[in-house]
Amino acid sequence: MLRDITLGQYYPADSVLHKLDPRTKLAGTMVFIISVFLFHTLPGYAVATLFLAAMIAVSKVPVKFMFKGLKAIVMILMITVVFNLILTPGEILWKLGFIKITREGIHLAVRMAIRLTYLVIGSSIMTLTTTPNQLTDGLEKALRPLNKIHVPVHEISMMMSIALRFIPILLEETDKIMKAQIARGADFENGNLIQKAKNMVPLLVPLFISAFRRANDLAMAMEARCYHGGDHRTQMKPLKYAARDRAAYGILGAYLAVAIVFRVLGI
Repeated sequence: MLRDITLGQYYPADSVLHKLDPRTKLAGTMVFIISVFLFHTLPGYAVATLFLAAMIAVSKVPVKFMFKGLKAIVMILMITVVFNLILTPGEILWKLGFIKITREGIHLAVRMAIRLTYLVIGSSIMTLTTTPNQLTDGLEKALRPLNKIHVPVHEISMMMSIALRFIPILLEETDKIMKAQIARGADFENGNLIQKAKNMVPLLVPLFISAFRRANDLAMAMEARCYHGGDHRTQMKPLKYAARDRAAYGILGAYLAVAIVFRVLGI
């Protein structure tokens, strides 16, 4: 399960999406997230599906690797669907005691499942095609106007980049700790949900110790290199928009316009 989490990982490939400016990919991710909430009918979700499929094809990331990340949110997805099914008021289709399934609940559950799935895949495309360094530079450059109101843009971008970079590292560390404890007789598979949760408690102490140790090592390394924030810092590879980025913005603008039209017309 831990190896199925793809968020924060980078998949090297020679694709147009990998070569795009990170600011373009950040804007594209935001546009796609907005469109997922604008669409609310079958034709709208069909458009979002075609757009997402095109992005996956252009990225040259294997489809199996892309969808592998959905295994980590299966439980959240099931809880979301069940709660929307039984807690949404409306026309009752089936009833058993206090449990009621309504037509409106089914529609809402389907929409929420699609949105959650598309949000995970859409966000994964950005991280799979963008290195942490590129993501940091893109965030800092895109949010630079906020420096005028004394927002620590560089520090915020650095923290987000480090957090994304540490996701696969901590997952790998958790996997190693689990294997070590399984070799010593620990059981993480059997029992009900509460028992499995209790069995995971012994993982927290060594995992937190490892995380704090890595954070301390990173802080010492940054201090040893005289890191002092984003003031007067230069970039090895300055970000510059190319023709492909302008074309990508045109496609994003057209896609967002279609989403708005669909929402206004109720299609």
